[in-house]
Amino acid sequence: MGRITDTVKVLLIINIIFFVGSTSLGDNAYEWFALWFPKNDNFQVWQIVTHMFMHGGISHIFFNMFALFMFGSHLENSIGKNKFLFIYFFSGLGAVGFQILFTYFQFNPGYQAYIEAGFSSSEVITFIQETIAAGQYSVYPEIPRDVTEKMIGAYATPMVGASGAIFGVLAAFAVLYPNLPLYIMFIPIPIKAKYLIGGYFLLDLYSGITGQALLGPSNVAHWAHIGGAVIGFITMWYWKKNSFNQHRWN
Repeated sequence: MGRITDTVKVLLIINIIFFVGSTSLGDNAYEWFALWFPKNDNFQVWQIVTHMFMHGGISHIFFNMFALFMFGSHLENSIGKNKFLFIYFFSGLGAVGFQILFTYFQFNPGYQAYIEAGFSSSEVITFIQETIAAGQYSVYPEIPRDVTEKMIGAYATPMVGASGAIFGVLAAFAVLYPNLPLYIMFIPIPIKAKYLIGGYFLLDLYSGITGQALLGPSNVAHWAHIGGAVIGFITMWYWKKNSFNQHRWN
């Protein structure tokens, strides 16, 4: 969709460097730079940003960078570098907010159940850490197994990837060019951007609510996608409504 812009080129390079570097560092890279649930001892403030440049595998980074390559430059050429970067990173932060909130709702019922069962806060965390280390845990009759499993999963699962930022870019693109025809692999019929990107958003929303992955692996952070898309959509809708072209940031 046109010549790649310098901004998109830099983002691609940083993501690729992070991916290669994290592959070399192994688990240490995830411990330092992935985004952990705030109650996890691995959590650090800088992870709110660094996780956007981490990826879980070749296919993960490929599809994210492919989407950035296809839509990022076109969007930046339309709204300018500063606004593009604002959407990219603000959408990434929106993804963080949505995903942490969702993770909290996964974590808190189990946490409260153990507190009510007589555990202290530190004992709950120790129980989770020992369970992760051992790969098994004792079942407490008054606490449902699935509640415990969700609590442990929320604590132990880091968030990585530029997907939230990318979904913000896609949503902004759909707002700016809703009727632009797009083609996807194996479907020779053009689909308007608002339907293609909007449909993908609805699939993520369904998966986020039901927990059933319709596209991609089961460990996708659907609420991060949703959060990024919501922020990108609202931001671009506001700028478009208020004639952003008359006040373009250069």
